[in-house]
Amino acid sequence: MHNWPSIVDIAPEVADALRRGQAVVALESAIISHGLPPPVGQEASAAQEEEVRRAGAVPATVAVLAGRIKVGATARERGQLTASGAIKISARDLPVAAALSATGGTTVSATITVADLVGIRVIATGGIGGVHLGAEQTWDVSADLRALAEHLVAVVCAGAKAICDIGKTLEFLDTAGVTVVAYGTDNFPNFYARESGFAAPRRADSPRDVARILAGKRSLEQRTAVVVANPIPAAAALAEQEVADAVRRATAQAIAAGVRGGDLTPYLLAALADLTGGRSLRANLALLQANAALAAKVALAVSQAE
Repeated sequence: MHNWPSIVDIAPEVADALRRGQAVVALESAIISHGLPPPVGQEASAAQEEEVRRAGAVPATVAVLAGRIKVGATARERGQLTASGAIKISARDLPVAAALSATGGTTVSATITVADLVGIRVIATGGIGGVHLGAEQTWDVSADLRALAEHLVAVVCAGAKAICDIGKTLEFLDTAGVTVVAYGTDNFPNFYARESGFAAPRRADSPRDVARILAGKRSLEQRTAVVVANPIPAAAALAEQEVADAVRRATAQAIAAGVRGGDLTPYLLAALADLTGGRSLRANLALLQANAALAAKVALAVSQAE
C-alpha cells in the first residue's frame, strides 16, 4: 500500500498503475508554462502523453495547481499553466508553491523530485538543464544537476539544453556520480543536433539495457540518476555548427538585455526559434515526442524486470 504525502494528488489511473507495478512515465510541465509558447506547449504535452500511451505505459504529467502537487494532471488542469501568474517551479520552489497556493509548471528538477517521492522510476523531458555557457563568470548551473545527483530515476532526454556548456555539464555529472548513457550511439547528443563533439561516457542499446542499469544502481544503493541521452530523430535535427552559431547570438542578445536567472532559458529558447526561422521549435517538438516514446519503452522494461 502506498502512502503519499498529503499535498500530493495522484490521478486515479496513475495511482492504480503504481499499485500494480505497471509502467508509468513522469512528464514535466514547464514546457507548457515557460518553455514553449501557447498553445504549442499544451499541444506538445498532449503529444508526449499520446506517445507514452501508444507504447503501452501510463503518462503522469506533474504540475502544481493552487498549491496542490498534481501527478497525472488532466488536459484541463494543464491548460491552467498558461494563465497569468503561473510560475516556473524548480525543486526548491515546491514547498513554497504548496504553502502559498501557487500554480505553475514543474521543471526537470521538480519533476524528478516528485516522481521519486511517489515511486515513478522513469521521466521524459526535452533536455536537462546543465552548466550554462559562461558559468565561470555567472555561476549559472541548473538545479536539474543537483536533482540528478540525489534521486534514483532514469531521465530520458536529448542531452542537455543547447544553451549549456556540454563539456562542463558532463564533468559535473561525472563528479556527482550520475550515470550517463547515450542511447544507440557513442556520441553525446546536443539537443537540436545529434552530436555535440563529446563522446558519451557510456552507451545503451535497448530499453532492457537501461532497466538493467537502473536495477544495478538500486542493488548497489546508489542514489543518483541514470541520464539516457537520446539523439533527436535525424529528419528533425539541425547541424551542430548552426546550433552553436545561433546559441552564441542568442546569448549575446540575452546579455545585452540583462536577462538572467530563471528567465534566461525561456528567453534563449525563444531567441533560438527566431534565429533559426522556427526550425529549432520544430526540432524541440520532435525530440520531446521521441523521448516520451523511448521513456515509455524503458518504463515497460523496468516494470517487467521488477
